Amino acid sequence: MSTAISILGGVGLFLLGMTVMTDGLKALAGSALRTVLGKAAATPLSGAFWGAIVTLLVQSSSAVTMTTIGLVSAGLLTFPQGLGLVFGANVGTTGTGWLVALIGVRVSLSTYALPMIFVGALAKLLAGGRIAAAGGAVAGFALVLYGLTTLQQGMGGLAESLHPSDLPAVLGTPGVGWAAGSLGLLTLIVVGLAMTAVMQSSTAAIAVTISAFYAGAVGLEQGAALIIGQNIGTATSSALAAIGASATAKRLALAYVLFKVIAALIAIVAFPFTAEVMKALAASVDGTTLLAAYHTAYNVVGVAVLLPATRWFTRVVERLLPSKETALERALDPSALSNPVIAVEAARRVVADVLKTVAASVSGALSGGTGGTAQGAATAAATLAEVRDFLSELKEPPETEEERHRMTSTLQALDHAARLAEALRGDDLAGPAAGAAHDGDIAALCQKAMRAAQKVGGSITEESALSMQAGPIGWSLSAEVGAALAEAEGAAGALAALQRDHRAATLAAVAPGQLTATEALARIDAARRLERIAHHAWRSSAHLLGDGGAHLAPRPQPEGLGARKERA
Repeated sequence: MSTAISILGGVGLFLLGMTVMTDGLKALAGSALRTVLGKAAATPLSGAFWGAIVTLLVQSSSAVTMTTIGLVSAGLLTFPQGLGLVFGANVGTTGTGWLVALIGVRVSLSTYALPMIFVGALAKLLAGGRIAAAGGAVAGFALVLYGLTTLQQGMGGLAESLHPSDLPAVLGTPGVGWAAGSLGLLTLIVVGLAMTAVMQSSTAAIAVTISAFYAGAVGLEQGAALIIGQNIGTATSSALAAIGASATAKRLALAYVLFKVIAALIAIVAFPFTAEVMKALAASVDGTTLLAAYHTAYNVVGVAVLLPATRWFTRVVERLLPSKETALERALDPSALSNPVIAVEAARRVVADVLKTVAASVSGALSGGTGGTAQGAATAAATLAEVRDFLSELKEPPETEEERHRMTSTLQALDHAARLAEALRGDDLAGPAAGAAHDGDIAALCQKAMRAAQKVGGSITEESALSMQAGPIGWSLSAEVGAALAEAEGAAGALAALQRDHRAATLAAVAPGQLTATEALARIDAARRLERIAHHAWRSSAHLLGDGGAHLAPRPQPEGLGARKERA
């Protein structure tokens, strides 16, 4: 009974320590996790490399996977690039096995672990920010060590009643036939899978396996067979987490499951050979180290096989799980809300796409094209309302001043885009009417501003992770885009300045009978409407590019009781 309690307690402490340590490391990494992954995934190969490194540092493949889902959903990474990161995360997560093999089962660190837990907990409770995060990471690491010591004691007691001969013999064991060895191999794979499914942690299951081998409860080949099953078992948690998730999350979860299954099939086919190699190396290399190395090699081989075929693998996953989501649902993926930087960038791109679409519609209408601006405005308003609701669900605030500025600018762009859609409500826009002075000039200036805004919006929606390698997400400003923004600013400013002359000239046309009073006032309202449209398109464009325009002169205000006091 005491043996079972020690084993269960050791596993529980290990799991608790991993959770606390992972949370601390993720908080310590902060937005750097998103930045590194966003920049590293230029190709599937570099994505796999950095995915492994980041997972090794934060000790959480789920954190890397969830961040990857957000980056792919926001359009910052392609699906093949995201797969590279997920493949790498599978290799990085094997680092815990080395910790168990090289330190955990060899040295009793409970004497050092307890003071570390005290210091780490004190820092987490009394300090704040990165110090608190570091304290949590230290306390979690110490809990892992203490749990391994407790697990080691339990396994010592288990070894007194359990011998490797009590477990099914596997291929590679002397005197075991092919049929019996294959059956034993499959049996232990199923046992390993069940261990991971119950513990919901392959690292904890592998820690149990390595500790059991060290205590003499299982053999080397049996431990390797259990590791195969434990690796497959990690796919169960991913599959469960994908239920009810977005299409991107489901596809990455399916890719994760397929990766595990393919790697397991390779390991099963190669098991007789690997068992002989491990047996030959056992004379000079410790068995716990061999099991940790086997765990890593198992995943590295899987990545090496699938990485060159990433595009083919991507097509297979997409065919197996076709997406029924709209482009908007893919962009505003709820999984992105766990990372404020990714969530804000996803919202920014949706606003840019709305701006591009509305600007193209207005420009076409002013050049004499067909109507539809009112209907397009209604669709745009509904989309922007979804963006507003999406940002309202953010789980945590941005961390740095730069990230807070990015969020504020995105909200400003959202506000101006919503006002633009509101200005387009009602009647469809049409080309300028002949008669009063300046009507054609006002329409031409508005059209110029909308074409420039369309170019700015298009430049943002077409951005990719590759175009942002040199800087942070969001604020790429090429010379062409900068010229478009300046053009929108100039057109909107000229249109605002023309307002006063247009109003005076239009009203003056009533006295000689050139226009009726109703026609004159309608033209004034139409010109004012075009001025508002151009202004909001320009300001939304400026904020989408992170340019608040503080250096700009205030917008000239129209006269009358209905004057709008709109500022940047």
